Amino acid sequence: MTDPPTTVAPVARLSAPLRGALYMIGAGANFAIMIVIVRHVSAEQHPFEIAFFRNMFGLAFMLPWIVRTGWEGLRTKRFRLHLFRALIGLSAMLCFFSAISLIPVAEVTALTFTAPLFATIGAALVLGEKVRLRRWTATAIGFVGTVVILRPGLATLTPAALTALASAAFMAVAILTVKALSRTEDPNAIVLYMGLLLTPLSLVGALFVWTTPAPETWPWLVVMGLTATLGQLLMTRAFATAEASAVLPFDFARLIFVAIFGFLLFGERPDLWTWIGAAVIFAATVYIAHREARLGKGAPPPAP
Repeated sequence: MTDPPTTVAPVARLSAPLRGALYMIGAGANFAIMIVIVRHVSAEQHPFEIAFFRNMFGLAFMLPWIVRTGWEGLRTKRFRLHLFRALIGLSAMLCFFSAISLIPVAEVTALTFTAPLFATIGAALVLGEKVRLRRWTATAIGFVGTVVILRPGLATLTPAALTALASAAFMAVAILTVKALSRTEDPNAIVLYMGLLLTPLSLVGALFVWTTPAPETWPWLVVMGLTATLGQLLMTRAFATAEASAVLPFDFARLIFVAIFGFLLFGERPDLWTWIGAAVIFAATVYIAHREARLGKGAPPPAP
């Protein structure tokens, strides 16, 4: 008697790189939805308050996972470093949301692609990692792409654009902190502490600018928290499924989704220089990821 045929999920039949690519594209779509919701609700809510609701509802959607994992996952001897990572993550989020409320969403997204470039510099200066000439060259080329987008001396070099760049720098510090934590901490603990600490920390800033959202705004805030959580989960799954150098190129889909949504919902048209600069930055980031994968270090994932 033969065994009955087993049913395999369609995604499971795909190769690991292809599954990783699909997960990354899904993550980009969810992050793009989160970004346009932030832009939409920023017309009535302060970015600091939006950050609090993003963290609060994001944590709410993580609660089932926290219950399943249990409090054992929170045992740590490095609470101060977890707290530092949360403070840096909050700084990145506040700068990011503030920039989204002021300039085209595609431009903000393109500038945040520089986070891995900042992380490469920090890895050499702070963590003492050996960065060879090729990676330094790729990093320099990536920052040339940033100059293409910002065009110093022209109207595009605005405080809002610099705020987006500051967000990328804070993201880079967060990446380096996670790398340091991952040497001794369980990945679950890193994720759990981030969610548990960010919500009360972001509430402090929100209280100074608090205005109660209108009834029609609440559904948007809930979906914002949901898409942020789904994006993080899909990105984590992408990096767990395939090599970072294989899935990272598909993170560029995030900019494509954001540009489409920005055009359809807000009438924003990214200029040619934004696309050229973003492509240069992203090419440099992918090359760095490829080099780190060949050296067996594993590329630090971007931190949206």
